Parts: sequence; structure tokens; C-alpha cells
Amino acid sequence: ERHLDRQAAQFGAAVAKVEAELSAQIRYLTQVATGQPHEGSSYAARKSCQLALNRLDYARRRLAELARACELMLE
Repeated sequence: ERHLDRQAAQFGAAVAKVEAELSAQIRYLTQVATGQPHEGSSYAARKSCQLALNRLDYARRRLAELARACELMLE
């Protein structure tokens, strides 16, 4: 009976470990599927960088337009 109790306890511990690992994987996959930042993800950083580059490009175009307008006014 003692041997059976010990094996039952070991089995319970193994099941708990598998359950914890599955829960961690489910949490990770939930983050990935919903686009939330997660370990190993560079999507948010890439998107932020791309948006910053877009703003920079827009600012450059507007400054060029303003420079042209100023040059025309000074002629």
C-alpha cells in the first residue's frame, strides 16, 4: 500500500508539472495570437520603428515644402 501511495504521489506531481507547462504554453500562445508583446517578439519594436520612420519622412517632406514656399516668397 505504501508503494502504491508513493506512485500515486509521483503521478500527481508529474501531472501537476505537465499542467503547469501546458498553462505556460497556452498563455504564450494567447499573447502571440492577440499581438500582445511577449518574450521573443520584436513586432511591437519593429512597428514602432516603422511609424517613427514614417513620421520622419513626413516631417522631411513638409520642411521641403516650407523651404520651397519661403524661397518663392523671397524671390
